[in-house]
Amino acid sequence: MTNLGAALSLFDHPYNALVVGASGAIGGAFVEAFQSDAHCVHVATVSRTHTPGFDLLREESIAAQAAALKAHAPFHVIIDATGALTIDGVGPEKALSQLNAEALMRQFQTNTIGPALLMRHFAPLLATGPAIYAKLSARVGSISDNKKGGWYGYRASKAALNMVLQTAAIELQRKRPELRVVALQPGTVKSGLSAPFVPSAPYLLAPSDSVSGLLAALKGLDAKAGAHYIDYQGAEIAW
Repeated sequence: MTNLGAALSLFDHPYNALVVGASGAIGGAFVEAFQSDAHCVHVATVSRTHTPGFDLLREESIAAQAAALKAHAPFHVIIDATGALTIDGVGPEKALSQLNAEALMRQFQTNTIGPALLMRHFAPLLATGPAIYAKLSARVGSISDNKKGGWYGYRASKAALNMVLQTAAIELQRKRPELRVVALQPGTVKSGLSAPFVPSAPYLLAPSDSVSGLLAALKGLDAKAGAHYIDYQGAEIAW
């Protein structure tokens, strides 16, 4: 369900934004979109490339970065654009016989545990009143939408991430009813993540087009109990 009330009012007034994973294709496109928005007073960025010492897999690094960002808080919009599909050269598994404990653990560390701890330390930086905490997820994280199987670690880590977002939304909204927590499906975007799997697919989105759609969808989201799970066209995805 969408409503052009509270969500639009956030973006129609001066606001501060934070993008984590700003050196990635989608994260970088979010940064550019915020920088070009006259209402965005400041956009802060965090990434392994641009932020010395930042490591999504080390909680002390996340906590230190959150402490450093307090000087720029509060943020009305936080975008977590972190995540990985191929990790340490290991891509998605196609069969049970390919499962490996270490590779599975790395998927959960990168796509679930790191983002969960990031939310723990960064959520306190959100503004009171209308605010958005959005995290890149994936359609393959939908249990009900799984029709093809495969990609065990990535699917499972994204499904677990979605549960973290839903659970955090329920908790945070007890004190912040106007907060929207959102799992974002950006579409299949031209990026280093997708290149090995769909190198020349005609439906690949430019990062800027994906982000344009995601921002339009975020602007149309009403505040509701629990988290939203939407794609770049604003359509709700079943959990």
